[in-house]
Amino acid sequence: MEQNAAEPGAADVTSVARVGARIRANVERTIEGKSEVVTAALVVLFAEGHLLLEDVPGVGKTMLSKALARSIDSSVRRIQFTPDLLPSDVTGVSVFNQSTREFEFRPGGVFANVVIGDEINRASPKTQSALLECMEERQVTVDASTYHLEAPFMVIATQNPVEMEGTYPLPEAQRDRFMARVSIGYPVPTAELAMLDSHTALNPLDDLEPVTDSAEVRKLCGIVGQVHVAESVQRYAVALVTATRDTPELLLGASPRATLHLVRAAKAYAALHERDYVLPDDVRALVHPVLAHRLLPSAEAAVGGRGAGSILERLATKVPVPDPKS
Repeated sequence: MEQNAAEPGAADVTSVARVGARIRANVERTIEGKSEVVTAALVVLFAEGHLLLEDVPGVGKTMLSKALARSIDSSVRRIQFTPDLLPSDVTGVSVFNQSTREFEFRPGGVFANVVIGDEINRASPKTQSALLECMEERQVTVDASTYHLEAPFMVIATQNPVEMEGTYPLPEAQRDRFMARVSIGYPVPTAELAMLDSHTALNPLDDLEPVTDSAEVRKLCGIVGQVHVAESVQRYAVALVTATRDTPELLLGASPRATLHLVRAAKAYAALHERDYVLPDDVRALVHPVLAHRLLPSAEAAVGGRGAGSILERLATKVPVPDPKS
């Protein structure tokens, strides 16, 4: 495969893989036995996306979010989403200063490189929607003034399943802005035994030191953006997304934004595996975490017990995989 001057070389993607390995090892000091979940988080980080962690309480969603944030020497803010949280608590508010007789802007919780939204679906949909502009445009508009968010900017949100008491379903527009959704799941017995040894005496986050910084992450994101995607692989990604729109089993298929997220995530996945080009297998590996949370099954499918994930997997098996040499 020929490369032009704009494409990254092997040495460039090697730096992505090397830094990714350092972050992975650092995070896995607190979350053991969940390498696939940590890899998904790294893919979203280097693809400049946002991550949604959905699972039952107590499996380490917030721990994983904090560990990833602490591994990067950059600004971190945590927002605890509660039913009484206001949109201004998220974005910021203009306050009148009596001494200067002018309004001053006080930044909200989103003004950081890494924003941890803990239990995002316990806040009202109105407050959840305060993140829409931030996540898509990397900016906040308050009282006709626009404030830009410094790169890298990543929202890591955790949520309990919608069936849990006191939760609100995320609006479709909000779900679509998350590049990927992953579930941590329960640990295997050996990992849980190791957790008892390492977590009962002290908090493992206390000793967690950064292994990279925001400037290096920005550089690596630029390298990932230049990873080559062949036209056949692009057509494969479009075919996968189109399949979700053409089936009667889904009331809501994946959006064009989902196609962009799928290709961008595949670039990061390839770079983390020290490749400067994307394979169809990279795209296929990310179909479920990138697309499943955006889909809405039809009433008939729901009654038949067919969820968005199972429908997506069946559709993906029907889409022809291109020859990587083409």
